[in-house]
Amino acid sequence: MGQGQWRPLSRHRLTPREREVLALLAEGRSDSAVARALSIMEAAVGKHVAGVFVKLEPPVTQDDNRRVPAVLA
Repeated sequence: MGQGQWRPLSRHRLTPREREVLALLAEGRSDSAVARALSIMEAAVGKHVAGVFVKLEPPVTQDDNRRVPAVLA
């Protein structure tokens, strides 16, 4: 997909854990808070967030946080 385009309807492709992480991020929690809530390492949170980015392909810009479009997907 070209830059500026992303797949907001691809949420079904996320693993259950990626959906859990994304839901907690949508609540405004930090990576460390997500890790504590799910009893996983903070590095694992980063891995799940990276998986979300790969699957949803949120646009990359200098001005926007990529997590916001991913949460809105």
